Amino acid sequence: MIVAASCPGIVLAQAITGAAAASAAAPPPSSAGVFPLEKIHRGMHGTAWTVFEGTVPEPMDVEILGVLHGARGPHRDLILAKLHGTKPEYTGVVAGMSGSPVYIDGKLVGALSYRIGQFSKEPIAGITPIEQMLEVRDLPLQNLRDSTPLEVAEKGTGTGLESGGQTFSAMETPLLMSGFQPEAIRVWKERLAGTGLDVVSAGGGGQSEDGPAGDFGPIVPGSAVSLQLVRGDLEIAATCTVTYIDPKQLLACGHPVLQAGPVSLPMTSTEVVATLASPMNAFKIVNTGNVIGAFTEDRDAAIGGVLGAKARMIPVSISVGGGKELIDRKVEVLDLPALTAQAVLVSVYQILLESNQSSAETSYHVTGEIKVHGQAAVPVNAWGTPGESMASQLAAAFGIADSFNRLYANATRQEPMESVRLHIEAIPKDLRTELQSVRLISSSVVHAGDTVEVEATLRPWEQPARNVRIPFRIPARLEPGNIRLMVGSATALDRTLDAAGDAARQSGKSISESAVMARLRRLHSEDQLYVSLLLPESQASMEGSTLDSLPLSMANTMESQRSGVEVGLHGESVVVAAAVPAGGVLTGQQLLTLRVEAGGGLN
Repeated sequence: MIVAASCPGIVLAQAITGAAAASAAAPPPSSAGVFPLEKIHRGMHGTAWTVFEGTVPEPMDVEILGVLHGARGPHRDLILAKLHGTKPEYTGVVAGMSGSPVYIDGKLVGALSYRIGQFSKEPIAGITPIEQMLEVRDLPLQNLRDSTPLEVAEKGTGTGLESGGQTFSAMETPLLMSGFQPEAIRVWKERLAGTGLDVVSAGGGGQSEDGPAGDFGPIVPGSAVSLQLVRGDLEIAATCTVTYIDPKQLLACGHPVLQAGPVSLPMTSTEVVATLASPMNAFKIVNTGNVIGAFTEDRDAAIGGVLGAKARMIPVSISVGGGKELIDRKVEVLDLPALTAQAVLVSVYQILLESNQSSAETSYHVTGEIKVHGQAAVPVNAWGTPGESMASQLAAAFGIADSFNRLYANATRQEPMESVRLHIEAIPKDLRTELQSVRLISSSVVHAGDTVEVEATLRPWEQPARNVRIPFRIPARLEPGNIRLMVGSATALDRTLDAAGDAARQSGKSISESAVMARLRRLHSEDQLYVSLLLPESQASMEGSTLDSLPLSMANTMESQRSGVEVGLHGESVVVAAAVPAGGVLTGQQLLTLRVEAGGGLN
């Protein structure tokens, strides 16, 4: 897919007339051998290969300036070199060039991987030695989220360094965000600030797994290659250059992309549409092509991938609206703790932004399910309303991402996330509703078994206030004494019910996956007004479930078991007595006190 970008710079292909589409020569194969690091010295000359346009690598002259011992850490050296040639001298060091292989006498030296400063006028780069990159190739294969080997097809038919007062930085990894609007890109950039992923190109449309993809020919040292973080109807992909390739594996970049260790990310062939020159941020604009394997390692010296392997992604399907206005999108997101929730967040946000039903006053109701392998689906019921600090689309996306991450980031989860399915209803009005006041219709003195009525004043956004009367019954078992009445939103009710879990978290205990699932299933609806009794009876929270009105003997028994499982005990039980539609997404709560006296009730 061809992508557009808005960034200072001049398209190299327009600036350099008569540039050939491909070089007559080709980079040596990786089997040609390694040039030893100990033989590298100042004054040597070699050749680096990278793609400036199209798919064919082009040569650049390399002058070795010396070896910086320990520049990347103890016993992790960096070779300093200067690039010569019309193109590198014009563009300087380019984001996406990292991984470009460097050869001396036809032997592989390493990968262009580091730059000096941000505004250096000369194309001076650091080279990661190939011996250290090959350590990544030789790591045992593993998958981040489960212990099964990757599915390998049968073959046959961002780090900063300082040295000598000069700062070296890993070459930026250009991040293609295809199909995303500027607002969604801004959210992604805010949440990835400080990483080596540099969003430099965006626009166009994503490519579905079963849709057309580019066949960009064979992959050789110097070819561009991309790793996909999101794929399908939207795409987020990072691009660098292949350093080493054999019949089974390849190495690229010469530095980490995320420093994530073992990963499972689709690897695609890549076409360079253009290389843009800029003193601040030169970069390559690319099309991603066919999936050719999976990246399995993201390490200090390189990223490594297995040709023909299949990466495991998390399918996310999202529909917005209905009928002729239905938007139906399918994406797959990476399975990586540092980024997965953000990928879900920005994908949902983008899909809401593209809906023609969106406006500044639109509210969103999200329903659906999150599935963990081997477990019953967990329902999703979230809302997004306009606000002073956040648009309703973003509020809805954050609500979904929060529910997803409660499961995904749980320390006790052992099975993989299987899928996320969402349906989003766009409601053309601002549904914010505030609870203004609550009062008892009758006396605050009641009897066990009485039916009591409260009146709540609700104020919809920019609408007249309205009163709602809610009858409820006082439990017949209550002894004389004071009880509290909580009237308010689902958020207030769930926060009170979660107090046991909060106590467990504060004590340092891990909350189990089953407890998180139970809590998510128990969440109350934000468009309801709830009346709850806070009774002077013991209540327990065990593995996410709530047991109220416990006999003292049972409470004592559970107290002795608290060290074994997540158990929270309270001297007050929260019992939902009644619920009525609030006519909007409700905020606020109020407490009243009732006095239960002995004697028969009015009923």
